Amino acid sequence: MTKLSDIKIAIIDDEPSIVTMLQMVLRREGFYHLHGASTYAEALDLVQRVVPDIVLLDIMLPDGSGLELCSKLREYGNPYILFLTAKASDLDVLRGFAMGGDDYITKPFNPLEVSARIKARIRRLELEASTYSPAKRPDSGIYRFGRFAVNESEGELTVEGQPVPCPAQVFQLLLYFCKYPGIVFSKTQLYDKVWGINGQGDDSTVMVHIRRIRERIEIDPGNPKLLLTVRGLGYKLVKEPQER
Repeated sequence: MTKLSDIKIAIIDDEPSIVTMLQMVLRREGFYHLHGASTYAEALDLVQRVVPDIVLLDIMLPDGSGLELCSKLREYGNPYILFLTAKASDLDVLRGFAMGGDDYITKPFNPLEVSARIKARIRRLELEASTYSPAKRPDSGIYRFGRFAVNESEGELTVEGQPVPCPAQVFQLLLYFCKYPGIVFSKTQLYDKVWGINGQGDDSTVMVHIRRIRERIEIDPGNPKLLLTVRGLGYKLVKEPQER
């Protein structure tokens, strides 16, 4: 079981009071390795030194954009990136996910919700890890769907034999579909099962991640044949491409 005290968290916000408040709350919740930064430059230096597991990231920084920083962070590991920002329009949320964010909370926020989402993420990783056993067949945990394959144990997506970079939360959502092909899942069900936060998300979170999966596995993401929308019900992954 993962110890919360072992998780490294970087809190990047230009308001020192928010950094201090989150550090105080998260420390009470059992987290120990808490690092703060208030500028783009400080954050980049921090991430290079610490290589955090989780990044709480503001979009509006005094010397740069948190959106640009989000993409840069992927060069130093694969942290779980949770945006904390006052920019709350649908376009802002979509841009956050498009730049590589895994989740999004708008200000003002309850710091206990931040803690809950971090813990939900950790539980999800533990659950995935507990399902893997070295005694399985060599190909167990590899899900093949025509032009693409997902290797659960190695956390790898390959398309037509070539590795394709895939952010953590996008990979987890795709993996969930691979485990239950042909089953229709609503947005609420997907958010509950993959994000593990009992429906506290919104429709745009799932929609953006669906689009990011399609951009990787579909020949024409605008006309999907594998990850289908079932009108009024949700989404399903099929084994064979379907004509639509």
